[in-house]
Amino acid sequence: MDTLVQIRRELHQIPELGFKEFKTQKYLLEKLSEFPQNFLTVTTWKTGIVVKIEGSNPTKTIGWRSDIDGLPIVEETGLPYSSVHEGNMHACGHDCHMTITLGLVQALASNQPEHNVVVYFQPAEEGPGGAKPMLEWLKTERPDLLPDEIYALHIAPEYPVGTVATRPGLLFANTSELFIDLKGKGGHAAYPHKTKDMTVAAANLILQLQTIVSRNVDPMDSAVVTIGKMTSGTVQNIIAENARLEGTIRTLNAEAMAEVKRRIEAICTGIEASFDCEVSIDYGSMYYEVNNHPECAKRLLQFADQFEGASSYHCPAAMTGEDFGYFLKDIPGAMFWAGANCEYGLHHAKISPDEQLLSFNAQFVEQFIRSL
Repeated sequence: MDTLVQIRRELHQIPELGFKEFKTQKYLLEKLSEFPQNFLTVTTWKTGIVVKIEGSNPTKTIGWRSDIDGLPIVEETGLPYSSVHEGNMHACGHDCHMTITLGLVQALASNQPEHNVVVYFQPAEEGPGGAKPMLEWLKTERPDLLPDEIYALHIAPEYPVGTVATRPGLLFANTSELFIDLKGKGGHAAYPHKTKDMTVAAANLILQLQTIVSRNVDPMDSAVVTIGKMTSGTVQNIIAENARLEGTIRTLNAEAMAEVKRRIEAICTGIEASFDCEVSIDYGSMYYEVNNHPECAKRLLQFADQFEGASSYHCPAAMTGEDFGYFLKDIPGAMFWAGANCEYGLHHAKISPDEQLLSFNAQFVEQFIRSL
């Protein structure tokens, strides 16, 4: 079995949630210790890791970032190397990202690059968000580990292996979590007039939230307001005193995000008046858009055009959220979609990427970084 395939399968078995990636960090550190150490410096931050590879004649520092956390999803792949952490799964390809990055580090540690390379194994991409606090730590405590430019990839199940898909400018959307709690007055189902029913209030709120995109966002712009979970009540004959909605907001620019939130708050104020209840809003984790620097994205696409087995694709922007956007807000760079040739999409309980993407992208990224 290919070494990278074995590594990916071992990582796939131990998915951990944000800032709880203790086994993952230990595994990565053990693998890093097996590589030649002449040019390596390994530093830890929370459950993340920063690896610096000293260049032979450096005039700049190039960054590469991999996320490392899993998702709270029950795996349904039926694979012999399925998650052993019940209720958690690498359903967004971070096991692949880490594996490709280990392959990159091994190659650079074995054959010293010209320029300095700093690799970030970043925790908590899925939540509560690791990029922003990692950057703050780098700026305040370890500015020597900040790059001059930075790159990353994300697997794309819908593209064939070998696809390098990106675009100058906006690649991924601004995103925000959305949690809304409603509090009324519970009581016996036979006496609704003595209660304040939060199931009914929450149902009305869901319907009104759906008008924001259709009636408050410019039709030439794009936004998403999705409520993925609603909970209310305890049993069938008690009117619910509390209800909770959980969802996500996604927009293609910061102005639209502000307008969507303004409308959510106005609608919730109306619900309070209409149903004589209390409504509180928590926006949870908010991720800045992934906005590729034009020249960096063009370099990726041009390099893919001449790399054997690669297929470049100038892809459209997506409503996907990624906290790599915080890196690109401050540092020139770009992210690309790496084809994974899989029937099931990201965050699906049956996603199983084509493992041929591992060696291909490890080599592609290594050669691309050496070309800069």
